[in-house]
Amino acid sequence: MNGTLPAIWARDLTWIQTTAGTIANSTKSIGGEGILLEKLHRLLPDSRVLAILDVGCGDGLFFKQLRQFGDVEGIESEAALVDPQGPNRSRITVAPFDGSFNPGKKYDLILMLDVLEHLDAPEEALRHAVSLLRAGGMIVATVPAFRLLWTNHDLLNEHRTRFTKGSFRLVAASAGMQIMEMRYFFHWLLVAKLAARMAESILPRIPSSAINGFLYQASRADEILTRRLRVPFGGSLLAIGRRTSEEKSLKYAATR
Repeated sequence: MNGTLPAIWARDLTWIQTTAGTIANSTKSIGGEGILLEKLHRLLPDSRVLAILDVGCGDGLFFKQLRQFGDVEGIESEAALVDPQGPNRSRITVAPFDGSFNPGKKYDLILMLDVLEHLDAPEEALRHAVSLLRAGGMIVATVPAFRLLWTNHDLLNEHRTRFTKGSFRLVAASAGMQIMEMRYFFHWLLVAKLAARMAESILPRIPSSAINGFLYQASRADEILTRRLRVPFGGSLLAIGRRTSEEKSLKYAATR
């Protein structure tokens, strides 16, 4: 559902499409993973074992990193992405994330990383996530940003749309989610994504293994330099929220 598996990226893409598209549109990529983990360390309490749900978890590739925060389980709608013999299989429900998913429990943290852009009615999935929050719980969502950056990568990954802060705020309001923080990230890939629109299928492909180190360092530098700034653009959008009626979250110490 959420583009977490390298196989989803291993298509007939151009060099720019591979670098910019893969990294900017997947928060669990080599560049985005570190950014997300740092954000969670700042958001979450240090003394509690949290109940965590990863929506669109694929084969649970992010479970290992998430276990430092609590007890992790996931839901994935695409059965082909889940290894029946995988180490996380018992923690993954293969089913649509809709009203039929009733786990019989509530969660402190629900992740929806690169999920909502795949849905025809993202507000319905977000509303269901809000209904599964414990008191004080939070939702952390990421989505690709700006329709202007639409490329063949979006088509290959079956995206329905890309978001801005304004369009995501409307979805959140409809779902009963109060935005606590919202910001763009992967700012440095904006030019590459624009170039991809003009040069898809022109430039030669380069294996991702040859550029992963560069991408990670560039993404880390981008995050450090822009963390305290309200940069009005980027390849992806991060949104953190809670149930609209609540006044407190688990621990909200993030820098806006």
